[in-house]
Amino acid sequence: MWGSSVDEEQQQSKRRWVLPLRILVSLGMLGILWWKVPEFDPSDVVPEWSLPSVAALALALLLTFAGIVLSAVRWKKVLQALGLDASTRHLLNLYLACQFVSNVLPTTIGGDVLRVSRLSKENGETPRTFASVVLERLTGWIVLPLITFVGLLLNPGLRHLGTASLVTFALAVATLSGLGLLLAVIAGERFGGHFLDRDGWRRFVGAVHFGVSEMRKRPVAACEVLLAGLVYQLSLVLAAVMAARVVGISDAAGITALLAFLPAVLIAQVFPLGISGLGVREAAFVLFLTPLGVPSDQAIALGFLLYLLNLVVSLLGAPSFAFGAPKQPEAQQAVA
Repeated sequence: MWGSSVDEEQQQSKRRWVLPLRILVSLGMLGILWWKVPEFDPSDVVPEWSLPSVAALALALLLTFAGIVLSAVRWKKVLQALGLDASTRHLLNLYLACQFVSNVLPTTIGGDVLRVSRLSKENGETPRTFASVVLERLTGWIVLPLITFVGLLLNPGLRHLGTASLVTFALAVATLSGLGLLLAVIAGERFGGHFLDRDGWRRFVGAVHFGVSEMRKRPVAACEVLLAGLVYQLSLVLAAVMAARVVGISDAAGITALLAFLPAVLIAQVFPLGISGLGVREAAFVLFLTPLGVPSDQAIALGFLLYLLNLVVSLLGAPSFAFGAPKQPEAQQAVA
């Protein structure tokens, strides 16, 4: 008991300094970008409002929300493959609450933790619910590199942009290789199977092993999950295309460029260096888009606009976070 209390105090102590550190990292990276951009004038990145730009902004916002809906659909597909179920509407409410925690609240506790805790309280299946969230996230890491490869194939000129081309290609290859190795280790009976029916954190490793094994047994279900993940990621690309029109860089940063480079941005901003990817996302856009002739300040503006779009959509999750998602019928909570 005493050792457990000491461990809990140490974890709380870490949480106290992690959040301020991540805020400082975001502010530091944004400060460096501000310093590096010559003669930065905020008025230069504010769009000239017109009917086309307002329409593009509205469509970008709609596509961002559609991405959240598609994420809920993808999660539902994973749950079904693991023998669990929930209504899409219920999962959407949970996902919006997750987005609110991750993008609005100043906390080090991820929104995925909220998803696992709330849904597992309803279905009584914490390990399998945890596995569903992990597998749902991992499908994105499969799809994103593939989208990058498609963009580079469609537009050969994007392969010859020096550091930008090298970094996006290297990130795609490293992501697929790392994910393949991880899944191979977890799926193997020698490692992953060893953790089945264990207690504590080890049962969650066993749950992911179970989830991967179930996906391998159900190739149709696995394909449905990947397809949902692909459509979700493409909705984010289209939202970025609309956002690029709003900030006036659609000619240079067209759809093939964003197919090639946006996945690398999304991968980079996942690393817990700052708050909601602030600073990391904007720096990545500067790296990838300036070789295409996009001014640094407009590349930064695109990053900020995508952040704001995500922030606005995340605010829709405030009621679900505060009051909880409406309970689903018990008959839908699990399938044999």
